[in-house]
Amino acid sequence: MSMRIFCIANQKGGVGKTTTTVNLAAGLAQVGQRVLVVDLDPQGNATMGSGVDKRSLPLSVYDVLLESATVAEARQRSVAGYDVLGANRELAGAEVELVELERRERRLKQALAAAEADYDFVLMDCPPSLSLLTLNGLCAAHGVVVPMQCEYFALEGLSDLVNTIKQVHANLNPELKLIGLLRVMFDPRITLQQQVAEQLKAHFGDKVFNTVIPRNVRLAEAPSYGQPGVTFDPSSKGAQAFVEFAREMVARLA
Repeated sequence: MSMRIFCIANQKGGVGKTTTTVNLAAGLAQVGQRVLVVDLDPQGNATMGSGVDKRSLPLSVYDVLLESATVAEARQRSVAGYDVLGANRELAGAEVELVELERRERRLKQALAAAEADYDFVLMDCPPSLSLLTLNGLCAAHGVVVPMQCEYFALEGLSDLVNTIKQVHANLNPELKLIGLLRVMFDPRITLQQQVAEQLKAHFGDKVFNTVIPRNVRLAEAPSYGQPGVTFDPSSKGAQAFVEFAREMVARLA
């Protein structure tokens, strides 16, 4: 299998994009895949959640986008067995600087191509806004994985994202497609969540992953200890669900 690149994206904030990115990465590493996480959010949560201190990064994704460093030079090793191309506040400035540059939305794609032999999976944690950073992610990706909560407003945001994917597919990246929807923070006791989950299945069919990530306090606690839930508490329901999801991802692409 050649390197597969995925954006973890949702235009709604607070839906667990970063939690999904770092835990899927840890799950994939556990099942024997070589993984790189690219943090495209200036807040740097995926970086910190992987146990990498964003404040003391010698090189970051910012340097890679401005072509002053390669992926191999800038990556850091996470506590959970995958590599991280970290982000910090500096990345907010990249937005402004990129506007002036040529190939501004394809820089990440080129940088990742140079590291193709090193990884099976690249997972990109995208900011909720459709910015030049997100666009770099979408131009480099083969597909988009959308973590979403099963609640009333979730379906609204989803149609915006599907339209964005269609536009990028038509104009910038013909390889890009929606890989699947991952139901996260799921509580089966809430009737509405079950109804929305069924609506998703009815509307998107096999684009909805079989694995469901439960609402789980250990997943929420893990980032404050600087690691993904998968390694923080491997026996927790959330951790087990993410390892299961990693297996499902590998099987889907086999």
